[in-house]
Amino acid sequence: MRGAILLLLAFLAAAPVQAQSVAGYSRMGFGARGVGMGNALAADSTASPFYNPALAPFAEQQSLTASVGMLSMDRDLQFVQLASPLQRAGIAIGLTHAVVSGIDGRNNDGYHTTTYETSDFAGFLAFGLRFSSRVTAGIGLQLFRSDLIDGLGAVNTVGLDFGVTARVTDDLRLAFVADDLLARFTWDSSGLYSSGGKSTTDNFPRRLRLAAAHAFMDGQLLAVAELESRFTTVETLTTSVRLLGDSPVQTTTAEELTLRQDLVRAGVRYAAMEYLDVFAGLDRTAGGAGGAFRPALGFSLTQPVGSLTSQLGYTFAAEPYGMGSAHYLSLRLYLD
Repeated sequence: MRGAILLLLAFLAAAPVQAQSVAGYSRMGFGARGVGMGNALAADSTASPFYNPALAPFAEQQSLTASVGMLSMDRDLQFVQLASPLQRAGIAIGLTHAVVSGIDGRNNDGYHTTTYETSDFAGFLAFGLRFSSRVTAGIGLQLFRSDLIDGLGAVNTVGLDFGVTARVTDDLRLAFVADDLLARFTWDSSGLYSSGGKSTTDNFPRRLRLAAAHAFMDGQLLAVAELESRFTTVETLTTSVRLLGDSPVQTTTAEELTLRQDLVRAGVRYAAMEYLDVFAGLDRTAGGAGGAFRPALGFSLTQPVGSLTSQLGYTFAAEPYGMGSAHYLSLRLYLD
């Protein structure tokens, strides 16, 4: 059994580099349009409040969005969001579900034992307020749940997001977002290893993002960019041997380190026709050796369906490090 657990953990570490940090799926983007524009949407007033709770007041009507992401290595993502405008404000609620299936479990002798599957959820509630015609601010509450394997109990945590946007000119909007504050997972492996188990805490990376969105050609073309500084607190253990009297004694010293990584993202959206938008983006993902770039290309079609207006989107994204490709499909219904 222990060998199977080690194989599972090794598999998860070999997934796309985003997944090497805790709850990495929650930072892979939200829906076809978000991924297609490089996930650089914190200053885009038409984007999901998933990217910035201060975007919630820009909702002009109620909408329901559902998306699926089909990734390499038996990974799937599902998204759903309901957004609604309020007087001088807006609110959105959403859920992300990530599944990794087909994980081959083996014992210490290398024989197949069973097939594992992981299941993770991230729900968010975003509320934003319009302070003036140029400034909005918002707060987001996120609930994370991770269920990896039988015997290792599911863990939950809550994170806070804060965001603000400012319209500098008629064509330029800036934004600042702080993500995943206070969030951490605490695992207890005593259910797997009895007295050999222990409690382990994984801190979510604290993320600070600066973003800009600039419209050109009377709004027909939109360019977005984002710079993220990510801070991750990790514990390092140093083992040394010292003399206690005449006898050598091995001691272990724990030390906390804060690691920083800077990431950049960019994207464009072009309104080719009244009902057709095309978009492209480049997302620099986190990971070893400085990370990797993830290019994406997609489109969206807007079409009335009876009394409702629907928007269908598709994005193709290349996985980092040559690990294949991902396909995202989204459907949004405007409800009033």
